[in-house]
Amino acid sequence: MTLHFTKEELATRRNRVCAAMARAGLDGMLLFRQESMYYLTGYDTFGYVFFQCLFLGGDGRMTLLTRAPDLRQARETSVIEDIRIWTDGPDAEPARELRAILEEHGCRGKTLGVEYEAYGLTARNGKRLDAALDGFAGLRDESELISRQRVVKSAAEIGYVRRAAHLADDALEAALPLVRPGAFEGDILAAMQGAVFRGGGDYPGNEFIIGSGPASLLCRYRSGRRHLDADDQLTLEWAGVERHYHAAMMRTLRLGPPPAAQSEMFKAARDALLAVEGALRPGQCFGAAFDAHARTLDAAGYAEHRMNACGYSLGTTFAPNWMDWPMLYRGNPVEIVPGMTVFVHIIIFDSGRGLAMALGRTSHIGNGGGEVLSRMPLEFAVS
Repeated sequence: MTLHFTKEELATRRNRVCAAMARAGLDGMLLFRQESMYYLTGYDTFGYVFFQCLFLGGDGRMTLLTRAPDLRQARETSVIEDIRIWTDGPDAEPARELRAILEEHGCRGKTLGVEYEAYGLTARNGKRLDAALDGFAGLRDESELISRQRVVKSAAEIGYVRRAAHLADDALEAALPLVRPGAFEGDILAAMQGAVFRGGGDYPGNEFIIGSGPASLLCRYRSGRRHLDADDQLTLEWAGVERHYHAAMMRTLRLGPPPAAQSEMFKAARDALLAVEGALRPGQCFGAAFDAHARTLDAAGYAEHRMNACGYSLGTTFAPNWMDWPMLYRGNPVEIVPGMTVFVHIIIFDSGRGLAMALGRTSHIGNGGGEVLSRMPLEFAVS
């Protein structure tokens, strides 16, 4: 069996979730988020893209309903003992098979929480789930119940986050010597992801983002590669990943002398990043940290060029996304507490002048505030 945490730590997590269910008046949870399954049991797969559900009862008992390819996966990577298989076929109805499992667990007439906000539960399967359990049990959307537990990391988890941050720095160090006129974006990506793999890390929850020329003003991955010009800019967003724990970074790099306007954008982005990181203090809320971002950039004249969010929590996440709950946006009331890890990104895109500036890194929240996990300096790298 391959577990990345002790069985005692996993049991403690499940006990905390069961206590949270009791406080919420729930008799059990239907888990569809792979992050929740990994967090509570160690279960590691990508089979969640099909119908897959882990039932966690208020008494701590668990049953996993999944497909045949994930039977051995669950046995090898998790502490789940009761694993049921639904069979692929044109008439397959796994939601009804789940109902039979819930009948075994005595859930008829009970109240169950459901992780509806899950990539592992499509809208179609969500409707089938509701139909199968209609009149059998009361269902309540409790998509954040386990996320609220996961957002505060244990010492073992923070160890993986620190290692992920080290790998993220390694990736940037691998990229910098390659950023020169004529360089191929594919070579830069290969060097960055290769550094993570050579360090023992994992694939990220979503693709590394790379864009040069006009695409440097994009903050999403898109297909296609180009060679860098002598006068160019390159925006990168990537993450080091250790045991699925992410530490993200973001940079805009320059080839050739930067325009004065872009140098000013870097100064504003650096000031905003430091302001947000300074606001990541226990007792503050995520919305207040975003306000530090908005105040700094708006005062510098970038109100129309900034984003409406400036980061998010990071942790163990699975494809298609490494963003975790909660996010840094205006008015978000979620309190900042020790044990969180937060990625702050400052993005300024001036489409009129065709100039990009992005700066981001990950911090761990301690009792006294945020601790930056990257060893790399905040500088506007120019080649």
